[in-house]
Amino acid sequence: MARSTGSWDESDVRIRPNKKGSRPRTKDRPAYDEAVTGRIITVDRGRYTAVVDEDTPTERIVTAARARELRRNPVVAGDLVSLVGDVSGGPDTLARLVRIQDRRTLLRRSADDTDPVERAVVANADQLVIVVAAANPEPRTGFIDRALVAAYDAGISPLLCITKADIKDPAELLANYEHLDLDVIISRTAADDASGIDARSDDGLSARLQGDAVQQLHRHLEGKVSVLVGHSGVGKSTLVNALTGSDRATGGVNAVTGRGRHTSSSALALKVLEAPSGSWIIDTPGIRSFGLAHVDPDRILQAFPDLEPGTESCERGCRHDDQAKNCGLDPWVESGRAGAAGPARLASLRRLLGSGTRTENRASAKELGAQ
Repeated sequence: MARSTGSWDESDVRIRPNKKGSRPRTKDRPAYDEAVTGRIITVDRGRYTAVVDEDTPTERIVTAARARELRRNPVVAGDLVSLVGDVSGGPDTLARLVRIQDRRTLLRRSADDTDPVERAVVANADQLVIVVAAANPEPRTGFIDRALVAAYDAGISPLLCITKADIKDPAELLANYEHLDLDVIISRTAADDASGIDARSDDGLSARLQGDAVQQLHRHLEGKVSVLVGHSGVGKSTLVNALTGSDRATGGVNAVTGRGRHTSSSALALKVLEAPSGSWIIDTPGIRSFGLAHVDPDRILQAFPDLEPGTESCERGCRHDDQAKNCGLDPWVESGRAGAAGPARLASLRRLLGSGTRTENRASAKELGAQ
């Protein structure tokens, strides 16, 4: 016989157990007040190596795993992070990385100019050291221009370092940047001057780093976090070894292809020898492309201060690329106001802007991914 509605009570309620557990769900996250701050110095296969208590008697290296809630957030060399758990740094210990602290700067790149995925390269850098060789491998102004755009976009000061200047005079290369407020360090040495650091290429041509050049670079690095970028074979690892006392593997240049061999497989932050607290070098793997899909075209133009004034006479909506009509940049360069390197600089700018193939204003399609 059915029971009347009024005869039901709480004891008649049956609650099905939650298969995922009985703990109530909450959006509240732990405050992690006990977390310690670490600086990420390298990332390798899901393990994050950080230095904790930097420049104190208890400074130590801690290995950590990323918390699940951060699995979609890239963590890169230079990041300041919050760590909990076992942060003793002892053998076989593993801390937990629970927070990425606010970044001052973030150097980014994409695989190419149409790739919507942004790749974080280095965080909290103050300075981008663009390392190129005067020869062997041949310098590429396109790469330098791309690196300058990425630096300006990230709010990082650029510095150009030219190695192997004893092989070829870099004057022609430097003419492209004479109108820029760009610090340049040139490593040049005579054959009978064996001072400084020496690294040889496969064909026997020297990549000596003159002692004075190393000292100049050292002064630029003091008190800053600097990231080195450049093609393989230009001497980045040799520079890092000279400035940090580390033993990063160095490699030569293939005599057939003219390209260097990769000797660094992951970004690594190292302290600069005999420098004030906070002086770090972040060595990055040799790269052959520096995509700028994430950079707005107007920001690219700002990286060419020798050309930008010429756009004042452009018609509204001018794209300044190869397809532009009555672009003010053409008469600006033809008049010589951009210097002797003006035509080459304009060609470089227009290559970066592309001719309708570059990803533009696709913020909704952009996606920040880890390397």
